[in-house]
Amino acid sequence: MTWTGKRLSAVTGAMALAVGALASPAPAENQGNGYPTVAVADYVFACMASNGQSRQILEQCSCSIDVLASILPYDQYVEAETIMRMRFLGGDKGSIFRTDGAMKSVVDDLRRAQAEAEIRCF
Repeated sequence: MTWTGKRLSAVTGAMALAVGALASPAPAENQGNGYPTVAVADYVFACMASNGQSRQILEQCSCSIDVLASILPYDQYVEAETIMRMRFLGGDKGSIFRTDGAMKSVVDDLRRAQAEAEIRCF
């Protein structure tokens, strides 16, 4: 895996962990980007766990979620993350999430946003 691939994997992993925040009841919304504060915090914590625990990494991870939020509305982020999680289901249950063109397009949008965040922040 290339260095860029490792970073993108780290960002993707951080995003997957952030989905856990989506289930929380009535989250407060961050006024700056429309994403719930708990989702932003989960993303940054997971990103730091993947990339290091320094002040510089904190700033880069915070930048990364801000870039994602500037590109993708929160609802689209949730949809893409849900599809990505469902792809891990085995057999017929997960196959539609892996093969459907519309779902692939939603995930591709997220991946492009992640790539842009990596370019701008890391």
